Amino acid sequence: MATTTPAVSDPQHQIEDELVQTVLASFKDTPDPRLKELMRSLVRHLHAFIREVRLTEAEWQQAIDFLTAAGHITTDRRQEFVLLSDVLGASMQTINVNHEATAGATEATVVGPFFVEDSPEIPLGGDMAAGAPGEPCWVEGTVTDTEGNPAPGARLEVWEAGEDGLYDVQYDDGHLAGRAHLYTDDQGGYAFWGLTPTPYPIPHDGPVGALLDKTGRSPLRASHLHFMATAPGLHTLITHIFVEGDSLLSSDAVFGVKDSLVKRFERQPAGTPTPDGRGLSGQSWSRVRFDIMLPPQRI
Repeated sequence: MATTTPAVSDPQHQIEDELVQTVLASFKDTPDPRLKELMRSLVRHLHAFIREVRLTEAEWQQAIDFLTAAGHITTDRRQEFVLLSDVLGASMQTINVNHEATAGATEATVVGPFFVEDSPEIPLGGDMAAGAPGEPCWVEGTVTDTEGNPAPGARLEVWEAGEDGLYDVQYDDGHLAGRAHLYTDDQGGYAFWGLTPTPYPIPHDGPVGALLDKTGRSPLRASHLHFMATAPGLHTLITHIFVEGDSLLSSDAVFGVKDSLVKRFERQPAGTPTPDGRGLSGQSWSRVRFDIMLPPQRI
């Protein structure tokens, strides 16, 4: 049933306007000009939202309770506020604002809540899966600048969920799997074994999951493999590659899909020779190429 916003009298408008101006004025002596700008803009937009929807006190209390619950469930291994930012599109919009389109540059997308510092190092051609369940996938490509010059020694962080839909940090035993870092060769080339990405749900047993359920949205993310690329003098990139043909590409729970990041994962039947001559004991596998182009570092 549609609802209508009640009419607001002129005197009531004046009372509300005066409060906005009073709150804005409270930040007039903020010494940091950027903080002053941020707080004043936040106040204007927040009060405009409250006034536009005529927020009830019960709804305000529900919002406070929701944020409190998000804080209670957050730990050093689970960040519910990152999930909230992701499902509202705020994470992706912040990335869009901070990574202006540069001709030829690989597009950025969300980092997600499962990145871990100090991942294991693997050699070129090494196995980042480290026992995580799933179909093996040979991933190869180059890292260059936007002029096509190779980026030797570029560091690549790669991480992904297993076919069970879980990242290593979602287990309780503390093991690391499905994540690693490696360095490009003298020509900017790289290659490693990972897993063919499969869909998985973001954690949805908390307040963010309840929000998705109440709004009729799925918690599923489109199949993807995470990358972070860093090279001297070039802009750091955080991105994914997505699987061509995945039915979830148009409904990714965190709005992270960009057409340029959708790649063809070529399935190889069991017994097909692998690029590195590795024996896979009769397993099927896949391969994908992902060439990364980084713009100059922004100063």
